[in-house]
Amino acid sequence: MCGSFYLGALKAASLMGRALGENVSAYEELFGKGRRFLEKQLFNGEYFFQEVRWDGLRAGNPAEVPSMHSGYSPEALALLRKEGPKYQYGKGCLADGVLGAWIAAVCGIGEILSAAKVKSHLRAVFRYNFKRDLSEHANPQRPSYAMGREGGLLLCTWPKGGRPTLPFPYSDEVWTGVEYQVASHLMMTGGVRQGLEIVRTVRDRYDGCVRNPFNEYECGHWYARAMSSYGLLQGLTGVRYDAVEKVLYLNPAVKGNFRSFISTATGYGTVGVKDGKPFIEVRHGRIDVQKMEYRAP
Repeated sequence: MCGSFYLGALKAASLMGRALGENVSAYEELFGKGRRFLEKQLFNGEYFFQEVRWDGLRAGNPAEVPSMHSGYSPEALALLRKEGPKYQYGKGCLADGVLGAWIAAVCGIGEILSAAKVKSHLRAVFRYNFKRDLSEHANPQRPSYAMGREGGLLLCTWPKGGRPTLPFPYSDEVWTGVEYQVASHLMMTGGVRQGLEIVRTVRDRYDGCVRNPFNEYECGHWYARAMSSYGLLQGLTGVRYDAVEKVLYLNPAVKGNFRSFISTATGYGTVGVKDGKPFIEVRHGRIDVQKMEYRAP
């Protein structure tokens, strides 16, 4: 997860530097090394995972590093020597394990990891982490987000074994902010059916009978992470506006006519496809579109 963030940041820095005429070779070299490592060392053939490495690093002994949590008990120290630092996920299938690749796609900076491997990871997340019924799922942390016969996308599972004794505390939880992110990314990679099933499951939980449909609470009420739902528009429509190149991209994941909301720094309106042709209608302000690049599904 953090590796994908790092690669996305390196590529963004390279693109910005190139636009300014700067030398970005150091960024590009780091990006190439990081991408090769993630794809070769941290991919198990099905999904990306975490290598828990702590001994011999310059960071020092994790048991001696102050943190917001309490220190290591004797039992925890024994686990540290056996498994490494607490609150990791190791060989688990992490729902937001390629979050950086999704942000890169949403922001238009292009591919940062193998498209095939990213697609494989997302399909594995749906296969292992999506539960249509949580009646048999034990979540001692915060079960109020999803429980009983409700469904949801678990943050992490260990389908190949290797679950740490003390995994990260949220691993058994369900967060709408991650569910929407995974759903959007699935849509972008051809998994429209899976993405929509996740979204319908979320909305069934927040239907106004048990939970407020306008307050998808997580760490607090009206928690910001749920705003990842905005990415669902791009996931289904493939609409992205490049204000530098003045290009409007439309790469919808579904066939047929559609109309969607679009908002930019200078204006907002609607955008879509009608009778096989893309269109944009500005309702307020202005959106300078000099070219439309439409790719039919």
